[in-house]
Amino acid sequence: MLTAIADPTRRRIIEMLASADESVTTLTSRCRVSQPAMSRHLRVLRESGIVTSHSRGQRRIYSLDQHSLGELDDWITQLRHTWASRLDAIAAEATHPPTAQRTAKPLHQRQEETKT
Repeated sequence: MLTAIADPTRRRIIEMLASADESVTTLTSRCRVSQPAMSRHLRVLRESGIVTSHSRGQRRIYSLDQHSLGELDDWITQLRHTWASRLDAIAAEATHPPTAQRTAKPLHQRQEETKT
């Protein structure tokens, strides 16, 4: 699914279909791509489960599959929470460093201590 939405034209198609179902002709003219190019983009989106299509007369109408986008949103939300907690831990560590910090001695000082 992520590969499908990586392309800017396909993201534009998703944005358009978020507001209304559209025909191939409308999508082609609004994206300013050729009809064969639009067909390829729609095939990728359809095969990844992001869009569905149905016939209305002689026209092919595309719409978003809300379920698949919901799954993607759930996954992104989970990642966002994971990273937020990790970043919060880093920020807390940066603002409250440990009180007793050990500093390593340079190698030559450690070697001299072992000689004596």
